[in-house]
Amino acid sequence: MPDSTNVHPDVLSLRKVLLLKKQELSALLEITQAINQDTTEDTLYKIFQFTLLGQLNIRRIVLYIKEERHWQCVVSFGFQLADFRKIELPDEIIDNCVAGPYPVASLPLGPEWQKLETIIPVGQQDAVRAYVMIGNVQEDYANEEANKFLETLSNILVGAIENRRLNRQRISAAAMRKEIEIAQEVQNLLFPSKLPNDAQVAVHASYVPHTAIGGDYYDVVSIDKDRFLFCVADVSGKGVPASLLMSNFQAGLRTLLRQNVDLATIVHELNHLLFRNSGGEKFITVFFGIYNRATRHLQYVNAGHNDPILLPDHGPIQYLKDGTVMLGIMEKLPMLTVGETEIPPHSLLLSYTDGLTEVFDASGAEYGEEGLISLMRRNRYLPLPKLHQEMLREIEAFSTTKNQFADDVTILSCRFK
Repeated sequence: MPDSTNVHPDVLSLRKVLLLKKQELSALLEITQAINQDTTEDTLYKIFQFTLLGQLNIRRIVLYIKEERHWQCVVSFGFQLADFRKIELPDEIIDNCVAGPYPVASLPLGPEWQKLETIIPVGQQDAVRAYVMIGNVQEDYANEEANKFLETLSNILVGAIENRRLNRQRISAAAMRKEIEIAQEVQNLLFPSKLPNDAQVAVHASYVPHTAIGGDYYDVVSIDKDRFLFCVADVSGKGVPASLLMSNFQAGLRTLLRQNVDLATIVHELNHLLFRNSGGEKFITVFFGIYNRATRHLQYVNAGHNDPILLPDHGPIQYLKDGTVMLGIMEKLPMLTVGETEIPPHSLLLSYTDGLTEVFDASGAEYGEEGLISLMRRNRYLPLPKLHQEMLREIEAFSTTKNQFADDVTILSCRFK
C-alpha cells in the first residue's frame, strides 16, 4: 500500500472530495429510499438525523419545521443538557435568517444555542419552511458547498413532509365532503314530499339553509282524514351533528304519531328522546300544531320557538304562545300547556324560524316581527309560493349581507279556506 505521506497534496485533496461526495450520495439515497417507502414522518426525522450523523459526521443537529402557523422542533440530537423540542424558536432567527447559511455566533442567542455553529434556512414556495442547525461538524465538511448540500437534502425532506400533509388534508377534505353529501341526502329525506292542498286548507313551505347542512326542519304528517300535524323546528348548532339529531327527532315524532298518542305525550316523549341522545348539550325549539279540518280546531304547543302569527280576515292578529321550554335541555319538562284555538275562515297562519326576522340593516336596525307582519298585511292574499318569495326577497334587500342569509330560513304557512 503506498505511503500517504508520499502522495501529492492535490491527490489527497481530491480523495477527500470524492469521499465526501460518496457520503453525500449515500445520505441522499437513504433519505429518498425512506420517502419512497412511505415511511412515517417520525421515522423520516430519525433517518434524517442518523444520516447526517452516520454519513456526514455532523454530531449536533436541530431541525425546526413550520406546522401551519407554529414552529416545532422535530429533531434535537447531540446535546446533554438542552432539549430543543422544549425550546421555542427565537424571533432573532425567524426575523434574520431568511436566506442562509448564518453563523450562530452572529445572533444574540442564549447559551444553549452556542453549541451550534450554523443555521440553514430551508425554503418551500418562497417562504422559509424549516431551519436546520448543525454543530460540531468535521473540518472537511464545514464549507459553503457542504451547506448547500445540507439545504438540498433538507428541502427534499421538508417537501416530502409537506406533500404527506397535503395528501392527508385532501383525504380528510374528501371524507368531509362525502359526510356532508350523506347528511344533505338525509336532511332532504326528512322534508315531506307532498303538502296538503285541498278544499279546506293549503300549506306551503320554503327552506333556505345558511350552510351546506342547516339546522332547521319542518314537517307535515297526516294523522287521519281530517287531522294533520305540522311543525317547524330549529336545532342548536349546524352541520352533521344537527342533521343527525333532527333525523332522530323526526323518527321519534313519526313513531309517536303511529301510536295515536295525544300532543302533550308527543312533546314529553320527544323531550326525553332528545335529552337522552344529547345529554342536555343540544336543544330544539319547535312549534307543533294539529289541525282538524272538520271542526276548524287547532291544538298546538310552542316549545321555546318563535311565536307563529295567525292573521284572520278580520280582527286582531293572534300569537300562538302556549307551550313549554325548548326540548332537550332537561330530562323532564317543568311545565306544559297545550294551546287551543278556533281558526276563522280565510285566516293565514305563518310559522317560521328566527332567520326570517333576525336580519339587520347597515344601521343595526332589525327587520324583526314588525317588518314581517307589515309584509303579511300587504301581501296576505298572494298565492303562498309568491308570498314566500316576497318574504325572502324583502329580507335579502333589507340585510347588509347581500346574496346570503345570516342564518337558516324556514317558512311554513297555512291558508285556511
